[in-house]
Amino acid sequence: MRASDAERERIAERLREAVADGRLDMEEFGQRLDAAYQARTHGELEPLVSDLPVTGTTPASPAVTTGSGTWAQRVGGPPTSKGAFAFWGGFGRKGTWTVARKFTTFTMMGGGELDLREARFEDRVTVIRCFAIMGGVSIVVPPDLNVEVSGIGFMGGFGEHGEGNPDPSAPRVIISGFALMGGVGVERKRTKAEKKRARLEKEAKPDRKELG
Repeated sequence: MRASDAERERIAERLREAVADGRLDMEEFGQRLDAAYQARTHGELEPLVSDLPVTGTTPASPAVTTGSGTWAQRVGGPPTSKGAFAFWGGFGRKGTWTVARKFTTFTMMGGGELDLREARFEDRVTVIRCFAIMGGVSIVVPPDLNVEVSGIGFMGGFGEHGEGNPDPSAPRVIISGFALMGGVGVERKRTKAEKKRARLEKEAKPDRKELG
């Protein structure tokens, strides 16, 4: 029987959940996703998920509270932005915004900043493609977000710094692309509110020396 667009999309969603859970690596996920969108019949779709659990049958990960709510509360909904462009200028995305599952940036002799610390995500897996030509893109992420950096640089590069503690329940963000005489930097950093809360909690704890 012929497969519909809705059926292909349901299979693609199961594949996204599988890669987010660590059941598929990115290479196999890409191969299966391409096959899903090219499938014409149910017989071509079913083998792609035959070794994966049915949606909703796996135990849910415990909710983790971040600066703007639990991760489960921050996934889903229509994207507010699908890309950004800068030529002899700049762009910025910060605060509460929803990142598209496929987000593309392009900078030429300019720069841009993407702040994901308070962002929402359209999907559990987000691919951010960065193309920087004699320019740069700065991406700020929370310490517990799952991030993979795989871009290619020529007389430039992709880099990641800052201490991180990725959480299994957090979305996965894959940062790829190409940098020519430019760069893409990923920084793990807490928000000011989180830093202040951590400082207050530390100050509220009694000094062990005084207790002794």
